[in-house]
Amino acid sequence: MDRGTWQATIQGVPKNWTQLGDGPPAGAMETSRRLSREQIFVLISAASINLGSMMCYSILGPFFPKEAEKKGASNTVIGTIFGCYALFDFLASLVFGKYLVHIGAKFMFVAGMFVSGAVTVLFGLLDQVPEGPVFIAMCFLLRITDAISFEAAITASSSIVAKAFPNNVATVLGSLETFSGLGLVLGPPLGGFLYQSFGYEVPFIFLGCIVLLMVPLNMCILPNYESDKGKHSFWKLITLPKVAFLSFVITSFSSCFGFLDPTLSLFVLEKFNLPAGYVGLVFLGLALSYAISSPLVGLLSDKMPHLRKWLLVFGNLTLAGCYMLLGPAPFLHIKSQLWLLVLILVINGISAGIGLIPTFPEILSCAHENGFEEGLSTLGLVSGLFGAMWSVGAFVGPTLGGFLYEKIGFEWAAALQGLWALTSGLAMGLFYLLEHLRRRRRSELQNILGTEEERTALLSDERGEG
Repeated sequence: MDRGTWQATIQGVPKNWTQLGDGPPAGAMETSRRLSREQIFVLISAASINLGSMMCYSILGPFFPKEAEKKGASNTVIGTIFGCYALFDFLASLVFGKYLVHIGAKFMFVAGMFVSGAVTVLFGLLDQVPEGPVFIAMCFLLRITDAISFEAAITASSSIVAKAFPNNVATVLGSLETFSGLGLVLGPPLGGFLYQSFGYEVPFIFLGCIVLLMVPLNMCILPNYESDKGKHSFWKLITLPKVAFLSFVITSFSSCFGFLDPTLSLFVLEKFNLPAGYVGLVFLGLALSYAISSPLVGLLSDKMPHLRKWLLVFGNLTLAGCYMLLGPAPFLHIKSQLWLLVLILVINGISAGIGLIPTFPEILSCAHENGFEEGLSTLGLVSGLFGAMWSVGAFVGPTLGGFLYEKIGFEWAAALQGLWALTSGLAMGLFYLLEHLRRRRRSELQNILGTEEERTALLSDERGEG
């Protein structure tokens, strides 16, 4: 079942309206413009988890490594504490995506938010833990628990949003990325300010309590969607060729973002001798451009679904170009300048929005075309797959980036990272081109067969009259 048929079924209009024109009928357009009370509540809930969880995730950066060193943790151990988040995020995505319907989307959302807030508060008490192995073990335990609870809430949130906005999935998910970007932007400076003013405990306790206060609100306003248990699996979904290519694209974008975490700040400090306080402002261009472009790309993706495939390809190829120019790569013989770096990061954020936002509706559309049922079970699988692939990139990007930075320097490391985006963009473009040619041949063959049938019918009619 294609996306147009799926939308039409939910709107209650004829299932073949997408074949009769270029877009939905006026009634469907009018319905999609009016937000119901339930949809508004879903938006509030999803925005709260995106903002709160991203702030809690990003708050560690400015001061936790220094505090962990005081407690006897080496740089390798600190890096592993950060890296284990992505690994368990990946595992949790697969489990929660598969069993979303069994657990219940609302319960998964609220429970994940509650545990995430509680774990954030407990992180603020780690300075009371004895240094050495006990401190390190508690860091791992809390970080892993936070990853699992965060993924539970995000998987449920994405599924609920797609269920509540079947005709505008990309628009709504793109708009919600604004809150994710805002959380990533606000988390480090707010955490740093509270740390400098009040000490280690206050940043975690303050943000954790805010997340916990959102729990009763979401218990009251979040709708409870029921759905039948699905018969399909992750394996069937990811073995669809189109979904496999889209998964590679998601991992590529995630790794590109993750690559910058351990490398960009070091490069900026070393190359331009900026004060440490200004390094965060360099990251600001990337986060803000992504947050602003995402809802616009989502709107365009929903209004013109046929453009999604080319947005994906264009976003990947542009991202590849950005990473070639980020250093810039030595073979380009361009002098590295701060204004150029900031400009490239802004373009990087925009291209990430262009290439990443259409992936979710594309996977969902492909799943329905290949017989996956409409409902929370499929939405859970798609949300879980998206989260899992993102986590793979979030683990590989920083790990490989840190290694390459140490061995060959930032300029060459960024260029090699750009090759990943270039490969995924070209592979996706080639797949879409072959898909287009295959559909064209099928259409021509159907036309030929239809013409032959008409001729046969006419000949038999003539013989009957004779």
